[in-house]
Amino acid sequence: MIQRIQTLYLFLATIFAAGLIFVFHLWVNEGGVKVFATDSYLHLGLFLGSAILSLISIFSFKNRKSQFVMGRFNIILNFILLGIFVYQSLNVSGETNVSEKGIGMLLPIFSIVCLVLANKAIKKDEDLVKSVDRLR
Repeated sequence: MIQRIQTLYLFLATIFAAGLIFVFHLWVNEGGVKVFATDSYLHLGLFLGSAILSLISIFSFKNRKSQFVMGRFNIILNFILLGIFVYQSLNVSGETNVSEKGIGMLLPIFSIVCLVLANKAIKKDEDLVKSVDRLR
């Protein structure tokens, strides 16, 4: 059952989390150097953790409930990553260390949208199976 629509959404979330972090920079620092997610172990770990969780969720299609829970956990993981980006772009003192933000900071938002759509499709499949079981 890999041909379902949630597989496409989960695959897109995997591409956003693992593939595009090597292409798009997160920000440009004061020296004009582009900072990628691979420069920090925290960012790299969270991005790759999200990608691995999406891949595991793709191949656990037989257990829709655990797939749904993994999707929710992945959404929380991406919100944590987004919070770290917001915190780093706006320091506590009100000053900004980041001179120019890159599109890489938006990758968790794109991933969250794909994961929400995937969870919606998983929930729809689960409701369909429950309705068929009632008819038996």
